[in-house]
Amino acid sequence: MPRKRFAIELGYAADMHGEDMTKAAVRAVRDAISRTCLCGIVEIWGRNQFQGVYVHADVAVPVPERVDTEELLAAIPIGEKSVSVIAGGMSVAGIEVPCFGPGTSNIIVACAALTVSVDTDAMEHSGGASRDGACGCAT
Repeated sequence: MPRKRFAIELGYAADMHGEDMTKAAVRAVRDAISRTCLCGIVEIWGRNQFQGVYVHADVAVPVPERVDTEELLAAIPIGEKSVSVIAGGMSVAGIEVPCFGPGTSNIIVACAALTVSVDTDAMEHSGGASRDGACGCAT
């Protein structure tokens, strides 16, 4: 099934206290999602359930092995999902606030790139946009 890229969006976020790689990564993915409107998938491609839609997140944090990839996948609300976590992002000196993250003082910055692709074979079988309002989004 041939796929074509439909949209690419970037997101950036931080965990200010706690040095939580997963928290920063999830926030970066949500930041990218917050600026993405995929109305063309419904209106042009005629997908009423986001069938044949694939979302891949590339996420960079300073310590990739400390990211819970299941939480990252759960942050993506539609489509067939995949993630790659690599070394990157940033760790900068912050301030320790014991009630938020005892013993931690660095700010963790994560970067995310989301790529939304569409199965072009499914377009031929979709029969146009649905008017039933069911979008197939994860809630």
